[in-house]
Amino acid sequence: MIKTLLPALLLCILLFSCQQQTTNDVTEKPATTSEAKVYGSDFTEQNMLSVTQLEDAISEQDSVKATVNGVIVESCQSKGCWMDVKLADNSTMKVTFRDYGFFLPVEDLEGKTVVFTGTAKKEVISVEGQRHYAEDAGKSAAEISAITSPKEELRFVADGVKIK
Repeated sequence: MIKTLLPALLLCILLFSCQQQTTNDVTEKPATTSEAKVYGSDFTEQNMLSVTQLEDAISEQDSVKATVNGVIVESCQSKGCWMDVKLADNSTMKVTFRDYGFFLPVEDLEGKTVVFTGTAKKEVISVEGQRHYAEDAGKSAAEISAITSPKEELRFVADGVKIK
């Protein structure tokens, strides 16, 4: 009796496992390369400014609310709490995330296109602040100690980020 039940049991298991695989294949959706990963609040990509347009807009005001597109130059390698975006003159703008409400991945962001929305303003960054960001970026001790004076920078606090 066991000899006749064993093949029947194996056949049932085989049929059941094939049926499970078919169900999983049907429900999975293929990823498309045009989708952007959203971090923080989702937003529409309307009325976007280039970094050059943002720089022009901020020169006439204390702060500007905007949606901006650019290219990531560098990002926090510690926990993903900031990114530097390339400006027209090849300098960078530090982008942080409102109230540390979200973080970005720490790897493979350099050179990626990014769209972000929030508020831009000019700030004076202390030596200590600059050194902290340099440590987060994985800079050498020599590069960190070379930072000796405060500097004014364009800063951006993002409510949402889309990495393309």
